[in-house]
Amino acid sequence: MKKIESSLIMSTYNHEKSLSQSINSILSQTYEDFEFLILNDCSTDGTEAVLDKFKKKDSRIKVFNNNKNLGLTKSLNILIKESEGKLIFRQDSDDISLPNRLLKQASLLRHPKNHASVTRAVNSLTLKKIPNMSYNFPYKLVMKLKNPFIHGTLGIKKEVLHDVGLYDERFYYAQDYHLYKKLIMSKYKIIKLREIHYILNMENNISNLFKDEQDAYASIVKSRNKNI
Repeated sequence: MKKIESSLIMSTYNHEKSLSQSINSILSQTYEDFEFLILNDCSTDGTEAVLDKFKKKDSRIKVFNNNKNLGLTKSLNILIKESEGKLIFRQDSDDISLPNRLLKQASLLRHPKNHASVTRAVNSLTLKKIPNMSYNFPYKLVMKLKNPFIHGTLGIKKEVLHDVGLYDERFYYAQDYHLYKKLIMSKYKIIKLREIHYILNMENNISNLFKDEQDAYASIVKSRNKNI
């Protein structure tokens, strides 16, 4: 039996209202060689019912459940360990991937010297391109100022994730910043697609809702990992 090439991982917590649209954007991809792993992080709304509906609809979907709320970092590591694909793709459960996203990124990641890939995104409220300094300045410079990429657009080889130790579970927030820092300092090649393949939900974006906490965690990551 042929092994699947990719695994799309999604952790969700109380995103009942946006979840169906997000899931449908993955099921509508022009690329089809993937499994779709979704972890319900102990939601208290109607998330479970939404996931049950989609699980019956498409055999690529595998649903997992946390008995208590563990947060994004631990949930992503659980999904990575459960995945079967050699390529791992991310998406947040209130965001949308445009139809050719996985096709484009999977094609890039088949090259042996490409290790990860990210794409451009638009703001869901304005549909304007989200500014990103990493497309114009060196990674290391951007890392001193802010997170260089949008986490939900990440595609990466699973062997690379294991090599850098997956997500660091010390960090409830800023786990993506820490991961990118490890990738960059380990000299892994991250391919930046200039095309827009992602719609970032800005209405409930965690960076807006918990900016102070995000900044605090990012500062901790920077101070604890100067030698990474």
